[in-house]
Amino acid sequence: MPDNPEKQTSEEVDQTQLDLAQRAGDAYQEALDYMAEEVAHTGDKQEAGEYVVGFAQEEAEGMYVLKDEGRFEWVEPDDENCHLEVAACDAADGRLVPECTVIATLTGEDGEQVGPTRLPLLWHPGLYHYGKNLEVPGDGTYTIDLRVEPPTFKRHDERNGDRYGESVEVTFDGVDVETGQD
Repeated sequence: MPDNPEKQTSEEVDQTQLDLAQRAGDAYQEALDYMAEEVAHTGDKQEAGEYVVGFAQEEAEGMYVLKDEGRFEWVEPDDENCHLEVAACDAADGRLVPECTVIATLTGEDGEQVGPTRLPLLWHPGLYHYGKNLEVPGDGTYTIDLRVEPPTFKRHDERNGDRYGESVEVTFDGVDVETGQD
């Protein structure tokens, strides 16, 4: 299977559905680029196998946590000073691939590592992404290693469904990390 398989019409999907999926992916990629380039301190993306993997880094931030059904609690960061956001997207149409296991490791110039740590899926009003608040030693230049392990969900479509079956690893070198709390 090629690195970036195009989706084709089949008994499961017609051209209109493929076009709608592509438009959804284009919109997701636009939102990802906006987050990485305009909202976050830094970010980037690269293609890896059947995925486009992107990241954005900003200060640690508070989040709602569901405590019981219908009961949320706002939780501020403790010692965490970095928020890492990761998108694992379909390389063919750009949409987020849910239920992946995303593992991140940050390595400072001195060799000190943060992680590996699993990044859960996060809801955000502008962009679903995998992410987590982390505690890193401080501002500086880091290498960010990301591993995306395949989701285990079932896939529709005999022609287009055999995708996202292998793990991918990407490395972003020379990332300028700015720490703090928002």
